[in-house]
Amino acid sequence: MNILILGSGGREHTFAWKVSQSNLCKQLFVAPGNSGTAQMATNVNIGVNDFQAIKTLVLDKGIDMVVVGPEDPLVNGVHDFFLNDERLKHVSVIGPQASAAQLEGSKEFAKEFLIRHDIPTAAYQSFTKDNVEDGFAFLETLKAPYVLKADGLAAGKGVLILNDLDEAKTELKDMLVDAKFGTASTKVVIEEFLDGIELSCFVLTDGKDYKILPTAKDYKRIGEGDTGLNTGGMGAISPVPFADELLMNKIEERIVKPTVAGLQKDDLPYKGFIFIGLIMVGNDPFVIEYNVRMGDPETEVVLPLLKNDLAEIFRAIGNGTLKDIDIEIDQRSAVTVMLVSGGYPEAYDKGIEITGVENITDSLVFHAGAKMDNNKLVTSGGRVMAITSYGEDYNEALKKSYQNIEKLHFDKMYYRKDLGFDL
Repeated sequence: MNILILGSGGREHTFAWKVSQSNLCKQLFVAPGNSGTAQMATNVNIGVNDFQAIKTLVLDKGIDMVVVGPEDPLVNGVHDFFLNDERLKHVSVIGPQASAAQLEGSKEFAKEFLIRHDIPTAAYQSFTKDNVEDGFAFLETLKAPYVLKADGLAAGKGVLILNDLDEAKTELKDMLVDAKFGTASTKVVIEEFLDGIELSCFVLTDGKDYKILPTAKDYKRIGEGDTGLNTGGMGAISPVPFADELLMNKIEERIVKPTVAGLQKDDLPYKGFIFIGLIMVGNDPFVIEYNVRMGDPETEVVLPLLKNDLAEIFRAIGNGTLKDIDIEIDQRSAVTVMLVSGGYPEAYDKGIEITGVENITDSLVFHAGAKMDNNKLVTSGGRVMAITSYGEDYNEALKKSYQNIEKLHFDKMYYRKDLGFDL
């Protein structure tokens, strides 16, 4: 097969690394890709939402399968675009159709789905600028902290957790009336706060059957001890040490099965990854959110633990035979540590030279915001690289990643030195 991966981050480099190992993969393309994907695939400078340019590429190169990395093109209907085009509809697209992608595209849609299918989640109400006063009144019925979520896609920045009622009211007004997050916050979901430890569950489905991948825990805050601003993710650990057989049974029975059954009942066509963000309240899992693609940096720890041929799994998802695949998982732990640009997630410099990558041994290096410029490897984003290692447990894996990071350098490089502190 000729395969195209859409996206440019660490997630897409990890996909390319895994897919390129498959005997089924004849030619591999990544659009737009990065300096990491360029090592095992052909990068094509096309944006993930430029559907016409993607069509031209698919037809020119005889591409048989498109693997969609980020959420934007899924919510914008890339899968539907292929199905509705006579020349493209034979191409297998890994990622849900637009109607199902609303599970990530709209927080309200996701909450309604959860409630409708009796899947455990926090109580909520949603508001627009026309009933902002009702939103203030609902906030007064809740105990602090207060959770405000922009309904639409806000690049991972549309969730606020606030301890002060007056501040929560001010932020609600900023989101709804002053469009703090643009069109993403024309509607805002207010949720009760659930207190517990978070983890993520990853499911592959062909729309009928499903397979569960290893769990992961990622670290979103920039500062150690989970302080400071939210980021796209500062690192991840897989599997989650406390996710024992009893908990995994609860997650499967209460959350995964009703989610896949709910997709069928609601006629939401789904072929691809379901990323379920969970929180443990006592011993019980509740759903915080759905994402309709793999997470980043979770991909960088989950896929290295998958022993199967990923292209073979994708082929089975495409033709509806996922039930025939036996998923094989490496029993070790995997950890990834994200190296970020100084200043991230706020303003940061780009184009800074990265040195020492060739000195890394016994760890995997996944490029995210990095590119080649005049034969030099330079930074091109806030999250620059993910350093992934294996170990008998997560502590051993972490130690290896931290030892290898010592061999790398770029000006103002920053990373968290406390991953796993809460486990």
